[in-house]
Amino acid sequence: MLFLLSAMTYINTIVERNVFDALRYRIMSARLSLRSLFWVTGAGAFFLSPIADNLTTALVMGTVVMAMARHNTAFLTGSCINIVVAANAGGAFSPFGDITTLMIWHKGVVKFHEFFALFLPALVNWMVPAAIISLTIPSQKSVPEARTVTVKKGGRDVVFLFLLTIAVTIGLYHVLGLPPFLGMMIGLSFLKAYSYLMRANERRRQRRERKDAALPLESDAAVESRAFDVFNIMRDLEWDTILFFYGVMLCVGGLGAMGYLEEVSGFLYNGMGPAFANIMIGLLSAVVDNIPLTYAVLSMNPDMHLDQWLLLTLTAGVGGSLLSIGSAAGVALMGIARGSYTFMSHFRWFWAILLGYAVSIATLMTMKSMF
Repeated sequence: MLFLLSAMTYINTIVERNVFDALRYRIMSARLSLRSLFWVTGAGAFFLSPIADNLTTALVMGTVVMAMARHNTAFLTGSCINIVVAANAGGAFSPFGDITTLMIWHKGVVKFHEFFALFLPALVNWMVPAAIISLTIPSQKSVPEARTVTVKKGGRDVVFLFLLTIAVTIGLYHVLGLPPFLGMMIGLSFLKAYSYLMRANERRRQRRERKDAALPLESDAAVESRAFDVFNIMRDLEWDTILFFYGVMLCVGGLGAMGYLEEVSGFLYNGMGPAFANIMIGLLSAVVDNIPLTYAVLSMNPDMHLDQWLLLTLTAGVGGSLLSIGSAAGVALMGIARGSYTFMSHFRWFWAILLGYAVSIATLMTMKSMF
């Protein structure tokens, strides 16, 4: 919970400083064809989601395709599916990309550097359905919006502090053995100190300008109401998401205390074998949220080799792409592209996404000689 608190504060601060908006309008100003935009937004989602969460990534890229071709249903539907698959796949090979990978990293069954063995399978998971769907995307030119967005003061500094926080978290974990949440909380203190310095500088600047213009000075409260304040960002966090995560841990912990998880673990991992069980969990995550599924497996703590834990990480991360309701990214895009991107429009490409799911598993198994 503390890890998520810090990470979500940074991401929301980056959003508030218009960093993602500037990135979005830079893509829009390139005057790409719709087919090129399809690949650019998919690649952006794949490479942005390992750092930002897949929900934020999907919303950033989704607003790009909405602004460029809102009334082109074929392009909009295909691009939304592409973004959902790419965002979920990109988050699967990074500890910071999804809550499931974060839980697996915290558990210690997969080390930080070991996640990157999933890069190629995750890339295949995105590329296979993307290559098929791209054949239906028209090649006409897009029409960008006539507006520009600039990054607010301190935006680039906040991005740097977030990257520094990630580096500190990894360093403290590997060198001193400190749990990752401590590194993230140290990084949050960096952001709070920077917020204080920005407010102090804003107060001095406002007083100097009003004094030079012979205007009466404003109160500190009036100045600070317009200045950047990280505590306002924290107040507006998605606290329901954090409490949902807490509730999942309580519920799964209760099932474990009553002995149900031990029975399920024996049935799945001893009766069916770990590979089959992990693949089925990935398929199930298209209907049931992958967070409780992953946490349940971690609570069962089956005796599995690293390769099987990597397989679970991959399947739980990308299995939600099979249906639009299987991930937060899909649900969010159904909201902003209402009428064009729907459950049924996503389901029509179920076979292509399932093919990518199967090929990505085969790729991982070939890499790890698991056949």
